[in-house]
Amino acid sequence: MSSITTADGTDIFYKDWGARDAQPIVFHHGWPLSSDDWDAQMLFFLAKGFRVIAHDRRGHGRSSQTFTGNEMDTYAADVAALTDHLDLKGAIHVGHSTGGGEVARYVARAKPGRVSKAVLIGAVPPIMLKTPANPGGLPMEVFDGLRAALLANRAQFFLDLPSGPFYGFNRPGATISEGTIRNWWRQGMMGGAKAHYDCIKAFSETDFTEDLRRITVPTLVLHGDDDQIVPIADSALLSVKLLKHGTLKVYPGYPHGMATTHAEQINADILSFART
Repeated sequence: MSSITTADGTDIFYKDWGARDAQPIVFHHGWPLSSDDWDAQMLFFLAKGFRVIAHDRRGHGRSSQTFTGNEMDTYAADVAALTDHLDLKGAIHVGHSTGGGEVARYVARAKPGRVSKAVLIGAVPPIMLKTPANPGGLPMEVFDGLRAALLANRAQFFLDLPSGPFYGFNRPGATISEGTIRNWWRQGMMGGAKAHYDCIKAFSETDFTEDLRRITVPTLVLHGDDDQIVPIADSALLSVKLLKHGTLKVYPGYPHGMATTHAEQINADILSFART
């Protein structure tokens, strides 16, 4: 099992598949999942000749169940440690949901030459929380509800979320995949409850506005207009305006977890972007 140990003693698990001289693509998962959430992308891009890398964020998956450091600055520092360890050059960083925030923070601060492009999928930037400066955001009560559900019965909560809004399985006529639901639950329950609890604050209250403004590499923003977890109006539609070289693609009717439910389409669009 491959892992690195960060300066504060945290073990970060990662997968690294493909030729070492191939174009690297680094995948950043959402809350409360793991690198396994990228299986459909890892196998696809590996077959296309890329080097594919994905890590379990601290407190998630097979990485250390951390008590501290469960916030965006440390998440980005962990990514920097991993990319330094692997000596990645010209990598494409792809982030979903919370992972999109992690990508924004990392890419905005990455060492010269480390990053060539970025992709944000159903991503949380610029900021999810409703504030005077962000009146279209979600009220604190929404995130307090997530915390309460996690504390009350994390195992049940981690069944309810993928069974309903995460993949759009609560929509009329949805094709429900029991395996997808169980895989989401499996990934979530591998992680630490403390880290998952802290991460709710990290993904909801972190303001990525200045990170987006600092990003100079081409950035593809992908979002479903039926995303019930990260509403498009206060995320992708605002993020693309802050990026220097941003391109937005909106998918009618697609849910938050569209990289799983519509992997074929999402993979094709990322591939096209990667090769341009």
